[in-house]
Amino acid sequence: MADTPAGHGLLAGKVGVISGALDPNSIAWALAEAAHREGARFVLTNAPVASRFGQLDELAEKTGGSPIVYADATNDDDLDALFAEAKEHLGGPLDFVVHSIGMGLNVRKGKPYEGLKYEWYLKTLDISAVSLHRMVRAALDGDAMKDGGSVLAMSFIGAQRIFSEYSEMGDAKALLESIVRSLGYRLGRRGIRINAVSQSPTRTTAGGGIGGFDTLFDFAEKVAPLGNADAASCADYCVTLLSDYARMVTMQTLYHDGGFSAMGISDALVEQMGGTVGEDS
Repeated sequence: MADTPAGHGLLAGKVGVISGALDPNSIAWALAEAAHREGARFVLTNAPVASRFGQLDELAEKTGGSPIVYADATNDDDLDALFAEAKEHLGGPLDFVVHSIGMGLNVRKGKPYEGLKYEWYLKTLDISAVSLHRMVRAALDGDAMKDGGSVLAMSFIGAQRIFSEYSEMGDAKALLESIVRSLGYRLGRRGIRINAVSQSPTRTTAGGGIGGFDTLFDFAEKVAPLGNADAASCADYCVTLLSDYARMVTMQTLYHDGGFSAMGISDALVEQMGGTVGEDS
């Protein structure tokens, strides 16, 4: 930790699994770096296909030689093996699990919402939402989660509001947030908490697959009082939720978006639309 003077030891002694890191543009990548900075040890995981075009080896080296276990988050056998290997690598049950997984097949293939291909739609829901349920169940079935642990999933305000090009992913994130609440009640019996972080539009590999993303990013930047939250800021926030300082926070969708979720319209947007501000009507 000598090369990370900014760390505060918030996760010292904690172990976990972080899913979804692909390259330095991934939120999960920044989260892994922040968790390492704060003293955590963890297993990195992503779908097997990521081994061919991702950069997990680089992230593993940057985070102290973190083990990598490739697993398809929609395959129960893969997830059972993931948590069994994680326990072996880390010396016992986990303190935290991070779910940062999402893909909209219809979005990527340009299908409009009213013309969804349902086979792809169901796959989107499985990859982006049901996989959270699968991961938690695999961890519980494998006795891989400590009492008092933390589960964290990444969401977006498209779960609550309609952004036209976000399409089927809005449904997926709404389901994800519902799963957080439903699991939270059950997990609470063991003191395990689960939350979702609704992050600003962020320039990630996944975000790049959404049509009109640059417009959405600029819109949120003009509306949010603090502007869009970047991946590094999100990672720092997530670290606090994985730490014991958030031990009584559960079943929440927590907005990390510079205030965007509380806004209607801003002066900057009014001016862009040709209006004036600061004058009597």
